[in-house]
Amino acid sequence: MRVKTGTVRHRRHKKLLKQARGFYSGRRKHFRKAKEQLERSMVYAYRDRRQKKRDFRRLWIVRINAAARLNGMNYSTFMHGLKVANIELDRKILADMAMNAPAAFTKVAEASKTALLA
Repeated sequence: MRVKTGTVRHRRHKKLLKQARGFYSGRRKHFRKAKEQLERSMVYAYRDRRQKKRDFRRLWIVRINAAARLNGMNYSTFMHGLKVANIELDRKILADMAMNAPAAFTKVAEASKTALLA
């Protein structure tokens, strides 16, 4: 018995081409090119969901370092002082404080300094 895949194939192609909207030129119009580009795009999306976490951590560290240097310390001594003082603030919060509440960050930096001296 012969089975024709007309409607099934059409539905599958239509679903894939819908996902490929926004791609450039034939990569959104032609099924084969769209499929190849979509596979590549999915790989990039998967990889970069993990990469984003690394990128943000690097950004936070840069911001904390800049604010710590304004308070006469570098990043590593500042973080070590926080650990000694039992201040458990994560890098995201510290970076936000450095940007939006410099006075509060200065108090935390002073606490870090005193913990290192004691």
